[in-house]
Amino acid sequence: MKKLMASLAVVAFLGACGSADEEQTVTILTHDSFVLSEDQIAAFEEESGYTLRTIAPGDGGVLVNQLILNRDNPQADGVFGIDTFIVRTVLDEGLLAPYTSPLLPESAADLVVDESLTPIDQGDVCINIDTAWFEDEGMTPPVTLDDLTEYASLLAVIDPETSSPGYAFLAATATAYGDEWEEYWAGLLEGGARVSSGWSDAYYADFSGADGNGPYPLVLSYSSSPAAAEGTSYLPDTCVRQVEYAGVVENAANPEGAQAFIDFMLSDDVQSTIPENMYMYPVNDEVELPDAWQQVAELSDAAIRVDPSQLDRRDLLERFAQLR
Repeated sequence: MKKLMASLAVVAFLGACGSADEEQTVTILTHDSFVLSEDQIAAFEEESGYTLRTIAPGDGGVLVNQLILNRDNPQADGVFGIDTFIVRTVLDEGLLAPYTSPLLPESAADLVVDESLTPIDQGDVCINIDTAWFEDEGMTPPVTLDDLTEYASLLAVIDPETSSPGYAFLAATATAYGDEWEEYWAGLLEGGARVSSGWSDAYYADFSGADGNGPYPLVLSYSSSPAAAEGTSYLPDTCVRQVEYAGVVENAANPEGAQAFIDFMLSDDVQSTIPENMYMYPVNDEVELPDAWQQVAELSDAAIRVDPSQLDRRDLLERFAQLR
């Protein structure tokens, strides 16, 4: 009996230790482009008292699927990487608990779409142009979305069913053209626009600029891309704004830890390194962008703003598939 009681005591002690360890760990579900430096992780852990653990299974769409699959037994306390174009699914499914960081700067107040989402960074998905190609050919480049139909044979876009920027551009055209968006896309596809499977294929294989030697001098990419590709620029009137959010997972084991992580992502140190680490723009507009970004890769003043509540992702994708 004494041995049994001693064994039970050990089990109870180990169980208590396990619970304590779990309470001191915060697990964040992120997309696979998430980056914090070792120094930043160390700073977070020292300031918060939590050990940071991240799970990065894929892009934003994969994150949402993971949250849905594990709804009854959450594997993470918080999530980072929910973007504008998957917000509606997250809210409709009730996957997040209410929390908006009190550290959110005033410059980002208009980016808040729900009390369960805190904006962390932003970017523009835009048509990029090989300016050198157009100069060599003596051609006037396009400027607007309408112009692209005349240059469709020179354009590489990305499949919206398999790519986040691909869907962002589809959503932008649905917002810009309303009920006529299918007619617009029919013009692009019939005009010879290439639909690449993913961003890497489009930018590095199909695009004639950057490191590619492809046949397409127009490609769907980001407004930040020209900062790393001499001889390229982007078309401001073709851009669509994409915001990335963080949130606390509903029924999380450590919601306080998730809140601390979200607050940390809004710190000056993290916000200032977002361009370098994740090639996005900080939501804090007081943070100075790298020199190259200031010269050729600032956010577009003409970016299309998509209201995620007005678009049905599944319906858009089904209708796009029929066009192809």
